[in-house]
Amino acid sequence: MVLVLFIISSGLFLGWLLGTNDTVSLFGTSISSKNINLEKAAFISGFFIILGAIFQGRGTTASIHGLGNIFEPAIAFSIALCAAIVVLILIKVKLPVSTSQAIVGGIIGWSIFTQGGIDFHLLFKIVSAWILAPVIGIILSAILFVLVRWLMRRSHIHVITLNSYLRIALILVISLAAFGLGANNIGNVIGVFSNFSPNMFIDFGFFSIDGLQILFLLGGISIASGIFTYKWRSNGTSEGILSLTPEAAIVVLLSQALVLFMFSSSWLAGIFVSAGLPPFPLVPVSSTQIVVGAVIGIGIIKGAREIEFKTLAGIGLGWIIAPSGTGLLTYSVLFVFQRFFDFPLVNKPLSISSGQSKFNDFLDHLYTINMVLPGIIILSATFILVFIYLFFRQQKLRLKVEKDMLIQQNQLYQSQKAINELEMKTIWMENEALNVKLQVKRKEFIDVALNINEQRIFLEKISSGINQIDKISEQEGRSEKLKELSLLIKQKMSFSHEKKEFYLQIEDIHKDFHMKLKTTFPNLTDLEKRLAGLLRLNLSTKEISSLLNISSKSVEVARYRLKKKLSLQKDKSLIDFINNL
Repeated sequence: MVLVLFIISSGLFLGWLLGTNDTVSLFGTSISSKNINLEKAAFISGFFIILGAIFQGRGTTASIHGLGNIFEPAIAFSIALCAAIVVLILIKVKLPVSTSQAIVGGIIGWSIFTQGGIDFHLLFKIVSAWILAPVIGIILSAILFVLVRWLMRRSHIHVITLNSYLRIALILVISLAAFGLGANNIGNVIGVFSNFSPNMFIDFGFFSIDGLQILFLLGGISIASGIFTYKWRSNGTSEGILSLTPEAAIVVLLSQALVLFMFSSSWLAGIFVSAGLPPFPLVPVSSTQIVVGAVIGIGIIKGAREIEFKTLAGIGLGWIIAPSGTGLLTYSVLFVFQRFFDFPLVNKPLSISSGQSKFNDFLDHLYTINMVLPGIIILSATFILVFIYLFFRQQKLRLKVEKDMLIQQNQLYQSQKAINELEMKTIWMENEALNVKLQVKRKEFIDVALNINEQRIFLEKISSGINQIDKISEQEGRSEKLKELSLLIKQKMSFSHEKKEFYLQIEDIHKDFHMKLKTTFPNLTDLEKRLAGLLRLNLSTKEISSLLNISSKSVEVARYRLKKKLSLQKDKSLIDFINNL
């Protein structure tokens, strides 16, 4: 089996490149429509590619085998390697490439080198299929796109529900397209190695696979690994031709799946033959060509002006270079092997050397492996592991939900705690403000009480003085007492204490103003500061003169001096300046 793996290693490398290259044509349209993620699409594609290769890969493999029918392992290895090199180069220069055309070009190059006979009838069928596949893709996609648009117009489905349906439809058509890709393109990977399949038979009970299907399994794994190990990149095959909506992506993939099925299904070919119709040739066709044809079909329905013909020209150039380049490279490699290494490159059954006889004996010996019991064990173990995985995944999700709930509850608790603390702080501040107001009111009440008491004492003193004047009979003594009483009343009328409290309250109310006045104009006298404060209250000259206990003329003089100290021009208003300070 190790020898077989070494022989087909170049084919497996070609399969890996096929997987990396056909990723775009397989589910690139789905990724570009933003309806499915890369990981899910890659897993689905890889699984169904392997199934398609194992259970429906014989038809196209037989066609490639019939075109070459290679018995020499070195020749098969060289053809597949040359095809892989050309495919790799075209991928690197970002030209769309078909592995089908590359491998056929390599076989033709080998046939020309050995001057062997080419089955032109089969070659004509293969080339016809290359032309016919995209044409059928154009027709199918146009019909399906019209049908899908008609159904979407007739059905009144909510946009959210429609989006869910589109996601499910995308998964289904990706599965079908991947199955078709594996069934049709496995011939490119394994076709030239058909004569070297191990004589093994593995029985799984429900189904069994032979040596050729084992090669199909390896080839399918190589294609699937190309999808998983190479990052998906848009090389312009679909988006460069036409921008696709989700429903258009479904139509493209469904058209691709149907065309690949037509050119790989022995069952469908049998139905055509039984109906007296010519069957579709079972040959590998380019999935890239089919996708391009399907996109063109949609573009024709939507309007040909939307198609990027420059991109189509690049695709056509890649299709020409692939077979011619591979054929030329294969011819050159075989020429070097024979000319410089004297390597015998004769295509005939392996029966010449002892080494070849041993290899032939290995192929002739049939190994039967009964995998019924191991298969049951493996299947059971798989189910158990899946169950355990799902169980722990569910537990992990449950713990995550509980953790999120605890985090939310903690956040809610912290928020409620912060709100409570803020409310308590607000209540405390309100209490403090009420306490300050209470103290102010108490002070006001005490001042009122003291003022009443002071007025009562003053009035008692006035009353006592009047009584004393009334008792004095002498005119001179009475006049003297009246003068004393008048002086006492004038002293009381100065209201020095009340004015002091009044000025203190003004300064307290207009703290910022008096602070800025003091810092900006430090040369002002106390009288000028008080005058500025009274002007800010918009008091009249008469009211100011009464409060300052000066004449109105003196107030005007004081205002003039204040304006001069504030460096104001004559046309500037003193009151406006003070109010804006």
